[in-house]
Amino acid sequence: MRSMGIRKVEELDWWQPSLLAPFPIMLAQSQHFSARTPFDRDRALWGAFVFKLAGRRIYFAGDSGYGAHFASTHERLGAVDLALLPIGAYEPRWFMKDIHMNPAEAVQAHLDLRARQSIPMHFGTFQLTPEGIDEPVRALEAALRDQDLNAETFRALAFGESSRLDARMVLDTAASRGKDAD
Repeated sequence: MRSMGIRKVEELDWWQPSLLAPFPIMLAQSQHFSARTPFDRDRALWGAFVFKLAGRRIYFAGDSGYGAHFASTHERLGAVDLALLPIGAYEPRWFMKDIHMNPAEAVQAHLDLRARQSIPMHFGTFQLTPEGIDEPVRALEAALRDQDLNAETFRALAFGESSRLDARMVLDTAASRGKDAD
């Protein structure tokens, strides 16, 4: 980044908070790989982010395979109010399982984090892998049923739909208000 002229750069290790961000943010563990060229595999750290805003903890997983790091995050930081968890680009499992969760694993991550609410991400925009473009949402719905979880605790937003979090961290979506998306 610095070699490209970007001067405000802060490198973080896992569990290290930012000293420059305008609100509390910490780099948390995730499971992936890193590379920008064929010659720099795993020379930079990959991670998730935990934000603290208005006294609430928001977890952004980025790309991640499923692993013990979700339970470790809960043990280290406590329950998460909102988790943004990837559910797509997971097939074939033999190749993708270490770097991308499938929907059932994302539901388990939601449980491991003890998230009050989760929103799925990383699906449905591009056909990146062999699963159908609409399969992740259907598989998420099935995984929630299998775990006997209320579908509203981990609900996919419609394309273009926005949501707001009220002070209680309850999702208020345009669809639930019966209005067009904000």
